[in-house]
Amino acid sequence: MFRWADAPPVTIDKPVCFIDTDSNGKLCVQQSALQILQQIQQPVVVVVVVGLYRTGKSYLMNRLAGKQTGFALGSTIESRTKGIWMWCVPHPTKAGTTLVLLDTEGFGDVKKVTDNFCKFVFRDSSVKRLKDGHTVTGRVLGHLAKTYVDTISSGSVPCLENAVIAMAMIENEAAVKVGLQVYKSGMEKLKVSFPLELKAVSSKHQHLSSTATQAFIKRSFRDTDGKYLKSLEEKINELFNGYLCQNEQASKRRCEDLLSSLSAPMMEKLKKGFYANPGGYDLFCKDLEDIGNKYNSQTNKEVKAEEVLDKFLKQKSMDSKAILQADKKLTEKEKKIKEQNEKAVLLEQEIKAKEEKQRQLEEKMEAERRSNKERMRQMKEKMDEEMRLQREEAERAMNSKLREQADLLKKGFKEKADRMRQEIEEFKKRSTEAETNRAKEFAAILENASRRHEETMDLMMQNHREQMMEIQEKNTKSSKGCCIM
Repeated sequence: MFRWADAPPVTIDKPVCFIDTDSNGKLCVQQSALQILQQIQQPVVVVVVVGLYRTGKSYLMNRLAGKQTGFALGSTIESRTKGIWMWCVPHPTKAGTTLVLLDTEGFGDVKKVTDNFCKFVFRDSSVKRLKDGHTVTGRVLGHLAKTYVDTISSGSVPCLENAVIAMAMIENEAAVKVGLQVYKSGMEKLKVSFPLELKAVSSKHQHLSSTATQAFIKRSFRDTDGKYLKSLEEKINELFNGYLCQNEQASKRRCEDLLSSLSAPMMEKLKKGFYANPGGYDLFCKDLEDIGNKYNSQTNKEVKAEEVLDKFLKQKSMDSKAILQADKKLTEKEKKIKEQNEKAVLLEQEIKAKEEKQRQLEEKMEAERRSNKERMRQMKEKMDEEMRLQREEAERAMNSKLREQADLLKKGFKEKADRMRQEIEEFKKRSTEAETNRAKEFAAILENASRRHEETMDLMMQNHREQMMEIQEKNTKSSKGCCIM
């Protein structure tokens, strides 16, 4: 489970300009400040001191940052720090949290601030959250600021919901890329060791798939219909199939090279006509059997072992038939018996190759079951956490309204207090509806994910049944052979 404290802290040694005006007088976000925020994966506590110039804002900011200097202190309206300046420092009392200090204009020289003010800010300033409880990181803050400033500069009215929707799309697309990179980098390291047993590749796939999903969940935001998680899932499966093919090709090359090496003496005998003598067929079968035994002892864990051997034996069957027909030591009846035995051996090896594929398909099915189980667990955990944060944010807002209502009653503003009561009732209703809708969205996402898994398993089961039928058909024709095994 990801913990915010695990995210690396980002500290800058002095304030940087965050929002300024361009040559046309329009607001703009400084790219250097955005790059800093993009690196902050921790939750942020945003502190802004607002006031007229020469009222001590910059001095307060320096105290909050634990520095004597930083935000420039000036005595005139021509101060160097016009615009909005930003300073990011680790939170002094909350581990895994970054304090983002924003200063406007930076005027003032008041030095009589007490430590109580700083303690109040550190104690009571909470981590910034959106309306649905989503934690704001430095990266999210940067997205929101950029969207707001661009909207204002274009002459439009900024809307938080629109900004959040735009940010969600950017973050979710990036989350898919992050998840894929986690998976791909791990599998690329494994690929160096190809060929491997299918179980080893599947086990690594399951682990990396889980890690990739966790990386996606850590960064994703408002993937309400599960579209981006589905995209990640499909792309990971596509990559997995690609790595399986690469592993199979590596296994095939190794098996073919081994057979080529083991059969080299026999091939030399064939060229010299060694087997074209009476009794040559039995000698050929003996050499072929020795090759098969040595091959099997060295390839018992290769995913393409049986398939490559099946192909090799079928290729050598032409030589075998020619040698058999030319062997004058054997009677016609003996030749027919040996020919039938050879066919049985070839059929038996073909069955082994198909059984090998069957075992590999079963391993893939089991890997899919394990991956899906872990993926569903992670999704459920993420959804439970989001529901909890949404409830907490609603409770915080409700408590704030209740305090405001109590304060109005205390001051004798009954009419305003009544209006606030109505507002509170409406807020309760909206919060309940929002929570219900969120629960329905989450249920739909889980249902869709479960359906995708069932469809995948159905296809695998269909392939499994078809392979079983082929094996059964071959088994009905099979009889014991005498050449190999």
